Amino acid sequence: MKKKGAQLKLVLSRDALKKKDDGADLAPLTTLDLFCGAGGITEGFREAGYRCLYGNDCMPEAVETFSANHPEAWGDTDDIEKVDPAKVRMRLGLKKGALDVLVGGPPCQGFSINAPDRFLTDPRNKLFKDYLRFLEEFEPKAFLFENVPGLLSLGDGEVFRQIVREFEDHGYHVTVKILFAAHYGVPQERWRLILLGSRMPSPIEHPAPTHYATGRANFRSGGTLTFQLSKADRERLLPAVTVGEAIGDLPRLEMGGGAETVGYTNDPHSEYARRMRNSLGVTFNHFAAKLAMQNVERMKYVKPGGSWRDIPHKLLPKGMQRARKSDHTKRYGRLRNDGLAGTVMTKCDPHWGTVFLPDQERSLSVREAARFQSFPDCYKFLGSRVSQYVQVGNAVPVLMAKAIAVQIRAHLEAHGVVPKALPEAAHG
Repeated sequence: MKKKGAQLKLVLSRDALKKKDDGADLAPLTTLDLFCGAGGITEGFREAGYRCLYGNDCMPEAVETFSANHPEAWGDTDDIEKVDPAKVRMRLGLKKGALDVLVGGPPCQGFSINAPDRFLTDPRNKLFKDYLRFLEEFEPKAFLFENVPGLLSLGDGEVFRQIVREFEDHGYHVTVKILFAAHYGVPQERWRLILLGSRMPSPIEHPAPTHYATGRANFRSGGTLTFQLSKADRERLLPAVTVGEAIGDLPRLEMGGGAETVGYTNDPHSEYARRMRNSLGVTFNHFAAKLAMQNVERMKYVKPGGSWRDIPHKLLPKGMQRARKSDHTKRYGRLRNDGLAGTVMTKCDPHWGTVFLPDQERSLSVREAARFQSFPDCYKFLGSRVSQYVQVGNAVPVLMAKAIAVQIRAHLEAHGVVPKALPEAAHG
């Protein structure tokens, strides 16, 4: 009975959130989410007025989270290599070409230095082939393919070029950009390679930045495939959302404190906090893990914006005692309230990166990491706490996904293949 009550609260909170979504009054478009994880892309598209029909991922706890937060979608944990897209399409009752958008980000790891053109025959890249199988079967009007910027470097770029050719051979205009999450109001330094495809006569343009933020693009094509902002853009765009604005309103915790469900203890202090808040007055997954004693001692020496360099040499792990000052730049780092969070990772481990709070002697809770990924507070992560960190770290930031979703909708509307916003008289 307790579980049903929790589920009811979750559904009610999502219904309340829907009333505030920018896409709440739009005719719903449909998506399929492959390699969906906990549902970051689907949540962003939902907030833009889309309805996900099907999500597939190999991680059961992630699909459990996906299904709990998107009960209208069919959450599937079957091995995608064994899933028949034709059977999925028939079960969903869709004709070829009826699906609006296919989204997903399969890992693309295998290649041969000597024969990069054999990318598709490498068994490590079967997941990309599975993405293509769904594309061939559903023939969606558009697609979103996301990945890490490092994909551009595989096989000296030949792997990426082959991926683009595959999409073009299937009848899609393809556009490519590396997007910076902070440009879309996400309080985090995170880069994602985004390919957009359209079956319309013209390609889809990537969404222009709405917030002014800068970050180091230390990957191939960082100067050509990213949005380059100017001093004039600083005046024109909204300021970046900072760490303090993102999490400063959440209940303060001691190490070992918190709970899977906690009530707010003060009012929202920023526009971002108001946007993230759950209207029911509670949030989830806000628990402060206990750190090992040696990390508690190390943390005392790290100032906001600082890192392992602030820690006395004798207290550093043995391996790091031999490190150069230019190495491991984010390890044992402490966040700054007036800065951006680093890339949210799948472990909240100080040896991995910047996880210490700016003004609390502890590391990030799952909820705080989720705030940095722009998940609303009503989004509950299920499974073990270790799994929850993995789910959050693997996700695509919600607000960045939403910006892409809005752009795709505008593109499809411009070509007259989907209905435009409902007239005011038809609302409600």
